[in-house]
Amino acid sequence: MRTESDRSFFIFNAVISVAAVGFLGWLLLVREGGGVNADLSFMPGVNAALNATSATLLVLGLAAIRSGRRDVHQRLMVSAFAASAVFLIGYVIYHYAHGDTQYQGEGAVRIVYFTVLITHVLLSIVMLPMILTTFYLAARERFTAHRKLAKWTLPIWLYVSVTGVVIYFMLR
Repeated sequence: MRTESDRSFFIFNAVISVAAVGFLGWLLLVREGGGVNADLSFMPGVNAALNATSATLLVLGLAAIRSGRRDVHQRLMVSAFAASAVFLIGYVIYHYAHGDTQYQGEGAVRIVYFTVLITHVLLSIVMLPMILTTFYLAARERFTAHRKLAKWTLPIWLYVSVTGVVIYFMLR
């Protein structure tokens, strides 16, 4: 059952998602980082920790809902979203100041790195609108639709969070 508020939400979701992808595309592909006089070399580690936190909260949220603890599930999922949002802010700040980090590995590990990186980036693009829609459906108490979408959203979000940590360590 779609309503006018659904239409408004989906327009909002599309605008936010396209704007986020467009901004990140500009930041990483068009704008060359640097020119900011700040040492943010600690940020990739912080961002990896935020990704690990998000992944942990997602797994705990799944366990909570499977054990029937809906209120705990809700708090854990909102916390995972907050950790991911803070990650994104830190990611933007770091890349604005320092630009892109070039991978130095060679051989087979280079192929693995770029495979992980490409899948991470592509799935992160679809992640935001999926998360927002999953949250929207829960807020509207449309739990059947929420569960159906969450079965896709959770593994994608978890993959992106975990591979964010993997990418961090591969770059080190």
